[in-house]
Amino acid sequence: MTAQVGEEPCWAPGAPSRNAHGGAADGAPAARISGGLTADVAVVGAGLAGLSTAYHLIERDPSLDVVVVDARHPAAGASGRGTGLLGPRVGPAIDRAARRFGPSMARRMYLASVTAVERVVALTEELGAPCGLRTGEQIVATRGGPGLASLARQAETYRALGLDVPVLSAAAIRERVDVPYHAGLLYRSAATLDPAALSGALAAACAAKGVRFYDDSPLRGLGPGGGAAPTELLFPSGTLRARKTVLAVNAAAGQLGLPVGTVLPLQVHAVATAPLGAEARAALGGATGTAVVNTMSLAPYFRLTHDGRLVVGGGRAVHLPGLSPGRAAELSTATWAWLEERLRLLHPSVAEVPVSHRWSGQIGMTMDDLPVVGHVGGHPDIWYIGGCCGHGLAMSVAHGSHVAESLVEGPPATRGGVGPGGYPWHRDRAPLVPLTARPARGLLRAYLNSLDREARRTP
Repeated sequence: MTAQVGEEPCWAPGAPSRNAHGGAADGAPAARISGGLTADVAVVGAGLAGLSTAYHLIERDPSLDVVVVDARHPAAGASGRGTGLLGPRVGPAIDRAARRFGPSMARRMYLASVTAVERVVALTEELGAPCGLRTGEQIVATRGGPGLASLARQAETYRALGLDVPVLSAAAIRERVDVPYHAGLLYRSAATLDPAALSGALAAACAAKGVRFYDDSPLRGLGPGGGAAPTELLFPSGTLRARKTVLAVNAAAGQLGLPVGTVLPLQVHAVATAPLGAEARAALGGATGTAVVNTMSLAPYFRLTHDGRLVVGGGRAVHLPGLSPGRAAELSTATWAWLEERLRLLHPSVAEVPVSHRWSGQIGMTMDDLPVVGHVGGHPDIWYIGGCCGHGLAMSVAHGSHVAESLVEGPPATRGGVGPGGYPWHRDRAPLVPLTARPARGLLRAYLNSLDREARRTP
């Protein structure tokens, strides 16, 4: 069965069904927001960021009345459509981070992303979730000259910062995956898992602790609530008034008119095969749990699932606003076809393997490669989380934990910390790009097309 645009990808056998996310501990389906409701904390968006916020809130203060609302249901968005790569990355590449923020901050940013990976692994084990977790390595590799130059700059910066990210030769990569890359960087703190299943496990854990869930309730706007509940959230068939609100809505920020800068909604694509035979698994990282990411933007990357499927992502990223449904479907079909062609070139043993699933999902991109985790319009009781730029599996969980801690114990600055949160992504807004203007949209599409052409030229 092939998952097309708008359908549930659920290629992983462990991914939970919709009802498993439900609004009660027994897994009953969640109701829509109806009438006038109240809560201590309202979390809008039941992806990993929102669910992590709710989970860590209720862990820190079980007395809180926490409500989680989603336009569809938990994991219906990016968190249910990711390719499951859990690796240390946040913000721009390490060499650019060192130039922009200084060596000390760049080092702290990288170590924070390593810690985020470790915490997700620990959380998965703590929940006992059937998430297909496989700990292992991640290689960022290249097969061409521009990629080699980029890796060389990054490797030098890692060495200068005293970080353990060794360079791998072509031979060392072939020992792990039998694919002819020229060189790569080895990230030891990495894993792979099914993000939809992790989202379902988090939702179930939250529901078991009394968190209330409401599905099929798209947010229409915000207004002043008055009294002890300063914010009123407006939905098609009701309202929710809350003392504190977390908008974990990622790229939907633009549709809602949130003043958080520009978080671009980009649709990205992936395919998955039927379970591979023993030879193909061994050739593509089955023994070491190695996932491979290409250093060139949008070039194909791959990993094995716990049941031996090969997942390949990459290819054209599509800015959907302004595109007709027909044109969007045409671009997706062409991208899936290209990914299938490229996966068959990885190794002779996968030349004839059938592709069982194809899917796409929307990520949130900012113009400076940094997430946004901060207040909305300067309001201390309204938070926004989004813009992880395709690296949100670990960092979304970390962001939720940070926001929960701030909601319960106060912002870090009031607890003796430095700055609003200590990292460049703890900010209220990303750079603003006037995408309502036709020239800006044209420039964006031209840039995305250039990345697509570069990826297609990658050997």
